[in-house]
Amino acid sequence: MHGFSEENEVLAQQILDYALDRMKLDPVPLDGPQSYDQLFDAVGQTITTNGIGGERALELFDEVLSRACISVDHPRNLSFIPAAPTEESTLFDLVVGASSVYGGSWLEGSGAVFAENQALRWLADLAGFPDNAGGVFVQGGTLGNLSALVAARHDAAARRGSRPQRWVLACSADAHSSIEHAARVMDVDILRVPSDDLGRLTGENLNIALSGRQEDDVFAVLATGGTTNYGVVDDLEGIAAICQQANIWMHVDGAYGLAALAAPSVRELFNGIEGADSFIVDPHKWLFAPFDACALIYRDPELGRAAHTQHAGYLEAIATGEWNPSDYAVHLSRRARGLPFWFSLAANGTAAYSQAIEQTLTVASEAVEVIESLPFVEMVRPRQLSVVVFRRIGWTPQDYEQWSQALLKAHYAFVTPTKHGEETVARFAIVNPRTCREDIVGILQTMA
Repeated sequence: MHGFSEENEVLAQQILDYALDRMKLDPVPLDGPQSYDQLFDAVGQTITTNGIGGERALELFDEVLSRACISVDHPRNLSFIPAAPTEESTLFDLVVGASSVYGGSWLEGSGAVFAENQALRWLADLAGFPDNAGGVFVQGGTLGNLSALVAARHDAAARRGSRPQRWVLACSADAHSSIEHAARVMDVDILRVPSDDLGRLTGENLNIALSGRQEDDVFAVLATGGTTNYGVVDDLEGIAAICQQANIWMHVDGAYGLAALAAPSVRELFNGIEGADSFIVDPHKWLFAPFDACALIYRDPELGRAAHTQHAGYLEAIATGEWNPSDYAVHLSRRARGLPFWFSLAANGTAAYSQAIEQTLTVASEAVEVIESLPFVEMVRPRQLSVVVFRRIGWTPQDYEQWSQALLKAHYAFVTPTKHGEETVARFAIVNPRTCREDIVGILQTMA
């Protein structure tokens, strides 16, 4: 298995050809899921004593397995938060895998860490963070939020003399589901602060919620820089002011929305982000990188390092490294997952990123215009970023589900319904610069 052979060279060329052919597809396929039984009937048992050979395994992936996956980079994939990696980032993802780089320590991967840190620096500058700010790329927003909150609790415990019976995390009712998961993992309670009419956590409501507490038990406030369901940005300026007054850690979950820091047209929505203690943003969402990459950035990285550095005899060799990414999150071993993002930024320049994000915002604005011009659909909430939530007048939840399934079955679009309170509605998440007004019009016409 180890050692490059003529057979490996043939297989390598086949894999590279497959990857290039996939990148050239226009449009990319929009296949759908299949059942376990369907897949087993088509593929059979692939793990055998003597192996089936690389050529056959690639053939099965190409002809069966890949066609049971939904391409996230299709311009009419508007469900959840999809992705649209640049060609440069996709190609360099192959290089990262082939290079066998360990990205956890400066000793073993200083070149990779240096490059990742330049990409993190660009994001920190967009947020107005100080020169000493820094962090790490982790798997995704769930791990990024958890790591930041662990650092926040560690800092609170170090600063406050006595610990409360139960630590408490404050956030809005519209915070991402990963926050509840993080609270369970950390065994802390959640203080749900009511949102305003726009669905935002505000400084005013936060102040009311904190003022009524008898114990100094709130260790962090989590604000959202673009909610997943609606694309709503919290009152970051007001929240930052309250957190500074109360000396509470402010973390911003910007997994989806903070990419728009690079878009001048909506930059003012994020005023106050510079007052946060930490934030996350996922390049694999709206910053055109392949899965998986979440950037976690601390205002003061030493606080993150104090919470996360692991100690063991065999780790002493890396303890003096200039910057060890393993010290800043809930992980140790890590892939240098920020490199594809760095490579694309270096190759294309930051101006291209701003233009691409502005393009998606323009299409989101056009989607609102189209919805408002049609008699059978209407907006549910005003649009802030690139998420558009609307309803088909008169439809039941079953109507939405059947419509969504029919779009995917026809290989035309992937648009899943969502919930607005108890009501089932429709939602577009536009993060692909190749999505155009005609795509939106075509999808809406299928509702007529």
